[in-house]
Amino acid sequence: MDVARTVGVLRRGPGDPAFRTTPDGAIWRASRTPAGPGTLRLARSGSGEIEARAWGPGAEWLLDGVPALCGAGDEPERFTPRHRLVHEAHRRNPGLRLARTGLVLESLVPSVLEQKVTSDEAYRAWRLLLLRHGEPAPGAEQLRMRVMPDARGWALLPSWEWHTAGVDGKRSATVVRAARVARRLEEAAAMDLPAASARLRLIPGIGPWTAAEVLQRSNGAADAVTVGDLHLPGTVGYALTGARGTDDAGMLELLAPYAGQRHRACRLILLSGRVPPRRAPRFPVGDIRRL
Repeated sequence: MDVARTVGVLRRGPGDPAFRTTPDGAIWRASRTPAGPGTLRLARSGSGEIEARAWGPGAEWLLDGVPALCGAGDEPERFTPRHRLVHEAHRRNPGLRLARTGLVLESLVPSVLEQKVTSDEAYRAWRLLLLRHGEPAPGAEQLRMRVMPDARGWALLPSWEWHTAGVDGKRSATVVRAARVARRLEEAAAMDLPAASARLRLIPGIGPWTAAEVLQRSNGAADAVTVGDLHLPGTVGYALTGARGTDDAGMLELLAPYAGQRHRACRLILLSGRVPPRRAPRFPVGDIRRL
């Protein structure tokens, strides 16, 4: 398996305080587990096996979850490429697995921050919020990693702190609503995709896009295709047909042969590197801190 490619989707930008890759190739993650904060280190041994070490109150929980995190519960053998481009991407990435963290709020908060803004804005907000309100990751002091706040911490964050991080009231209110019912949301990690998506979407401000982005990571959901995305439909349409302007309906039609594995198909399409040439202006980068 390809550890970096499998677990790398959990990283929220190059400066993510909860995710580090060190020069020796090791991957470090800081998480808020049901048992408390913990830090996990994954690395390849000389024999090619994956070695895991963990620190903090959540260490045992993190170590128990390493197989799922590395895709042990994934079923890539159920995937059959239906397009030449997908077949080639599948052949070139034999070690790709879909990670499952088992942690809903951990994926939900940064996913909400990514709603309707550029990646740079969302990554900046996540970084600033963790640096200001997270806690030092146990065992990773030298890397200056941070564990995100617990549900109560998110719910009690003052409005001006959200503003300082560049997060508007709509997104911050969604995080606060989710944090107040975090225990019920975490139950979605053990549900099938339709039930888990329905549970998340009970929260105002969480729609199909956010639910899919969360469940791809928390549940390793192979069929959680992201609809409502600004770029994905056009990328899928261009990669599979060469046509521009594909919308969500067109994307879902193209992905129909991959029913049950549509998220995996999208991952492979993105890994193929075939994207439409950019013609429109980039989405403007905003900063509400100046308002």
